[in-house]
Amino acid sequence: MSLARDLATMLGAFVLASALAGALGAVNLGTALAFGQIGFAIGLVYVMLRH
Repeated sequence: MSLARDLATMLGAFVLASALAGALGAVNLGTALAFGQIGFAIGLVYVMLRH
C-alpha cells in the first residue's frame, strides 16, 4: 500500500506540474514536460524524506 501511495505521489506531482506549466503558457510540450520532471524530483524528495 505504501509503495502505491508513493508512486501516486510522484506521478501526481509530474502530471500536476506539467499541466500547470501548460496552462500557464509554456512555449511547447517539451517545456511543460521539463517542469513536470522538476515536479517529479520534488515529489521524489518528499517521499524519500517522509520515510
